[in-house]
Amino acid sequence: MSREAGGSQAIGSRSIQRRMQSSFDWVKSCGRDPTQLLGRPDELPHKIARLRAVKILAFEASTRRLSVALWCDGALLERSADVPHGGAERLLPWAGELLGAAGISLAQLDGIAFGAGPGGFTGLRLACGVAQGLAFGLDCPVVPVGTLAALALASGDGKVIACLDARMNEVYIAAYLVDGDRVEEIMAPIVGAGETVTLPEGAGWRGAGDGFSACGPLLTARLGTRLIAADTTASPTAAAVARLAAPLLASGRGVAAAAAMPLYIRDKVALTTAERKARGGLK
Repeated sequence: MSREAGGSQAIGSRSIQRRMQSSFDWVKSCGRDPTQLLGRPDELPHKIARLRAVKILAFEASTRRLSVALWCDGALLERSADVPHGGAERLLPWAGELLGAAGISLAQLDGIAFGAGPGGFTGLRLACGVAQGLAFGLDCPVVPVGTLAALALASGDGKVIACLDARMNEVYIAAYLVDGDRVEEIMAPIVGAGETVTLPEGAGWRGAGDGFSACGPLLTARLGTRLIAADTTASPTAAAVARLAAPLLASGRGVAAAAAMPLYIRDKVALTTAERKARGGLK
């Protein structure tokens, strides 16, 4: 049985200003000129105003947990459900519900975002296709967002190993440092078998995603004390996609609809019978 959820989250200007100032200080601590990346500190109020004014619709379908979110004037609304098969018929009606709840029309959107991958091939194509179709019709930009980064953001602050089941006895995996709405990539997304895939160094990591269910014993054994906890139920969400996409869109970093593409990482969708037997049976 599918479970549906909806809600809103107000993003206050003080909260945004603290996060942007934190980003400014962090870039400076890395020995780089933050004004080149973020602008001057006295420009923060203008950046906050632009961020709050953004209206963006986001789609996430890389896993069985489908979701649609709307970032509108600093508020975040979302609809989601656990849909093991299909679900294409839900995305646009959910989008209509969110737009109606916010009291705006499609024409008032500034851009469309989607979870670009990695993840289930069908879901990635679905989210990308819906985003492209809407963006073409509205003549607005698209913001592709990495699903593992969205998974990390949805999992909360700290050091997060985002890991999704890639089937074929493999996982999609990446590592991030999450601080508020800032997600720093520590290890780029890769795909590999649980016994050989590269893992991040250091201690204090939290695992997130169903990859820790699919290859849990292998990953936890290899990580040892570096892993302090793992949430196998965590999924990337459209709300997290929207949170990552909003500042990109506000700074003009969207792409044309025709240029929006899924991030597959792996092109092969199935193993041969011989390969499946070599990996331990016809799983």
